[in-house]
Formats: sequence, C-alpha cells, structure tokens
Amino acid sequence: MTQFETKERTILSIRGLALDSRKLAGTFFLVLAAQFMTVIMLAAAMVPGYDFRAAAISDLGVFPETALLFNTSLVLVGVLNVAGGYLFYRTHGKRWLVAIFALAGVGAVGAGLFPLDTGGLHGLFALLAFLFFNVQALGTATRLRGAVRALSVLAGGVGLVFVVLMALGDAGNTAAFGPIGHGGTERMIVYPVMLWLVAFGGYLLAKGEESEASIQHSA
Repeated sequence: MTQFETKERTILSIRGLALDSRKLAGTFFLVLAAQFMTVIMLAAAMVPGYDFRAAAISDLGVFPETALLFNTSLVLVGVLNVAGGYLFYRTHGKRWLVAIFALAGVGAVGAGLFPLDTGGLHGLFALLAFLFFNVQALGTATRLRGAVRALSVLAGGVGLVFVVLMALGDAGNTAAFGPIGHGGTERMIVYPVMLWLVAFGGYLLAKGEESEASIQHSA
C-alpha cells in the first residue's frame, strides 16, 4: 500500500486501486452508526417485554433471541471506528485524536466479546466505549468548522453529561436517572453520538466529493 497527499485529502493506493481516505472514513462512520441503531431497534422488538426505561442496552447481548445479533453488531462498531479513525487520521495527522478513536473502538469490541453476563470485564469495556465515543466527538470538533463543529460539541457534551448521571445512578443515587430511568440515561449516552457519526460520515463523504471535483477542475 502506498499513499500520496493532495491539498484536500489523502489517497491510498492498494494494488493500483486509488481510495480516498476521507470518503472511506465517512462510509465507515455512517455504516457503523446506522447498523448499530438499526440493530438496537430490531433487537429490542425481538425480546418480549423488553423495558426501555429499566433495561440496559447491553441486556440485548444476553437474551438468547438477540445475543448473537447484538454482540456481533457491537464488535463491528468497534472495528469500523478504529478503521475509520485511522483513515480520518490520514487527513489531519493528530496522533492524540486517532488514539481516542482507537480507545473507543477497543471499548466497543470488548463489550461485544464479553457480554453483560460474563462479569466485570463487560462493565469496564462498556465504560471505555461510553466515555471515549463522546470524547472523540469533542476531539473531532477541533478539526472542524461551522455547524458540523457545533454538532460535534453538542453530541459529545450531552453524552458526557449522561455518563456522569449514569455513574451517579449506578453508585446508588437513582434520582440521577430522573424520569427516563437507567435505560433512558444509557441511551442518552449512546444515541446522540451515533446520530453525530451518521452526520459526520455524511460530511466526510460530501467533502470527499468536493475535493475530487476541485482537483478535477484544477487539472
């Protein structure tokens, strides 16, 4: 694999096939979030009596009807986040930011490989994912401008607020969950950042098309 730089993007060449790292990263982020949100919705519908307010998202990785589907999806989330984070890194070169993407991805993979019923490892990996997926939104905001930057800050900020509320609630102060309960609090950690990844993925795809058009025009 070789690479060469353009003004707007990095092109990766694999056996003569030119791939735009920005567009690939956008595709990975969009697929990551869209498939996970879809799986959460479908899995919750497959479990009779699943309680959105009280149940954790990770409960879907334990029920026999949904365990394989959910845990596979979670591992895919982690793999795509690491791959997308690396490809995005090729456009900005900030090692601290790619490290955040990697930590978030490791958290998701670990939570999928060690489901809720396997013990404490799941909780550690899930916390890693909860924390660093939202930190990556804030970190990514430093490389963006305008509305997409504001959206990154909003998504990451909301997620981190609910990480704190979940920690307080799980420590025994259940009032921190408020009317949405543990399940709702956990979803407010996950949903905003997943919706941000859909938007950010689309943004990277659009920027890739814009860069390609600019290069073709200058040629």
